[in-house]
Amino acid sequence: MKLILLGAPGAGKGTQAKKIVAEFGIPQISTGDILRKAVADGTPLGTEAKKYMEAGKLVPDEVVIGLMKDRLQEDDCKDGFILDGFPRTVEQAEALGEITDIDAVISIEVDMDSLVERITGRRSCPKCGAVYHISFNPPKEDGICDACGSTLIQREDDREETVRKRLDTYTRQTSPLIEYYAGKSLLKTVEGNGSIDDIYASVRKILLGL
Repeated sequence: MKLILLGAPGAGKGTQAKKIVAEFGIPQISTGDILRKAVADGTPLGTEAKKYMEAGKLVPDEVVIGLMKDRLQEDDCKDGFILDGFPRTVEQAEALGEITDIDAVISIEVDMDSLVERITGRRSCPKCGAVYHISFNPPKEDGICDACGSTLIQREDDREETVRKRLDTYTRQTSPLIEYYAGKSLLKTVEGNGSIDDIYASVRKILLGL
């Protein structure tokens, strides 16, 4: 099965992707991973991408699409894949359509206020990397890491102003994509509020029906 996963930051897309990978044995493919590998391997497209990345610029569509095309031809994709973070625009979606067919686009829907609460409530340990949540997974002692006793911090990315900007950007970028795939009868929406297992049950039902 050839899937695209859509979901705003904090919607639980990565968690659901891992569960799909574990059950169905298809690879999860992210643009970031492809770019890093191509740069590390020194491929022609990787060398081209590196120039933009080092200059702090967005890698052009034609380079990203070329890398994606190469990746989807690798052996582990012969039974399908999950695309995570690609396509980001309708132009990329159209280019992807020329490379391969897609079986379903699954959008994990969570309202913005819930996403803000999820992300801004995160607290991270700067020493051992453990992650907590003030409401859903608090440490035993307020502000202190259970594992190593360090003082927990709120990452800059998890502050409300930053979170709302990220969510606004995602909404602007993704709304046209949702309309695009809905128009092709490929879009499936999943309610993203609830337990991880409940959400996966909804995702799994879609996948088994393909």
